[in-house]
Amino acid sequence: MRVALISLMENVPVDLAGDGAVQSGGNPGFLPIAGHSIARHQLGLALALGATRIVVHAEMLSAEIVEIQHVAEQRGARFHIITAARALVPLVSAEDELIVFAEGFLAMPEDARRILDEAPGVLALPVEAGVAAGFERIDINHAWAGAMRMPGRVVAGLGDLPPEWNPVAALLRLATQARLPLRAVPQALLAAGRWRLVRNEADAHAAENDWLAQHTAASHVRSPGEWLAVQAVRRIGPALLHARTRPWVAMAAALLLVLLALGAGWWGRAGLAFALIGLGWVVLQAGRLLARVEQASLMQASGRLRGGALFGPLVDGALVAICAWRASGGPTAQTAWFPPLVLVLILWLYPVVLRDFRWTAWLCDRLLVALTLLVVGLFMPLETGLRVIVVVLLATALAQAHGLFPNRLLTNGT
Repeated sequence: MRVALISLMENVPVDLAGDGAVQSGGNPGFLPIAGHSIARHQLGLALALGATRIVVHAEMLSAEIVEIQHVAEQRGARFHIITAARALVPLVSAEDELIVFAEGFLAMPEDARRILDEAPGVLALPVEAGVAAGFERIDINHAWAGAMRMPGRVVAGLGDLPPEWNPVAALLRLATQARLPLRAVPQALLAAGRWRLVRNEADAHAAENDWLAQHTAASHVRSPGEWLAVQAVRRIGPALLHARTRPWVAMAAALLLVLLALGAGWWGRAGLAFALIGLGWVVLQAGRLLARVEQASLMQASGRLRGGALFGPLVDGALVAICAWRASGGPTAQTAWFPPLVLVLILWLYPVVLRDFRWTAWLCDRLLVALTLLVVGLFMPLETGLRVIVVVLLATALAQAHGLFPNRLLTNGT
């Protein structure tokens, strides 16, 4: 069985109100990163590593600890609170493994999980870089990297130490005395901000910006609308996450924008309608990205957008309706829905039959599609423009099928 220890004992100055007034009684583990405390991030990592017993070292029960308890128990783990190091001894048997995190330890989950899963030991950094980043020196050449995985037999040594010892510091000392292997953490992770120790509010603010940048950097940005969604998450994502804004709120906002677009299209404001549809699509992509960030950082399935799969057909149906309403006063009013419907079907077909071509991803970007229709409507009748777009797309597909255009995605190897 794997047991995880999260320490929430040490007090540090914390600006709780955000107005510069420093108050005592805080802890690095309570500092928020992307809407969740560092201790909550450590819990997600511990559960992902297979811990079935979570032990929190704290002076008293708090709302944050209760939240951690609920999450742990919902995931099937047993939860314990201890106030002294010796209380850990009966909770860890000699056959168990103990995972220990330093207060304020924060690392990209996939990196920490991979390194801790490889083998037991004390994770270490070069002493110069580690101490400069706030980690504790453990010998002349190494600094502790903030996490370790040790056999349960080492924990019994806590019973021989004074009761006032911090269990994390005591376990680090016992691990070095037991000559547990030092396992090097690549210094590149430290330099890239993927491995750090958060000690105060300033560290937390810097870590949060890097945290969102790291998680959104992995997103495959293939089109202008997706790029805008990533930029929105990086700029306003922290505020939304701190406010505990759930991903379904983004879904509701996107749906409202589409309904407003339908209203604008009905009243003949096609340009405004196209702009609202494009904005609604970007809002939904930002909500999906926030959900993925939360899921990846906490290493659990969360924030799934229910009904998100229906949003694509809804947007395309709105595009067809707005285009048809725009041409409703013309001589072909009865068939005005047909050209936009053909366009939408082609947009759905392209990524299926030409999936290996990078530029087809732009056709999935409804912001780009809506803005294109808006611009086309400014220079020619929209129905004529739709027919031209359909012909161009079909001709391009035929040319691609006959090899007239090179497959840049394959020839460049990217």
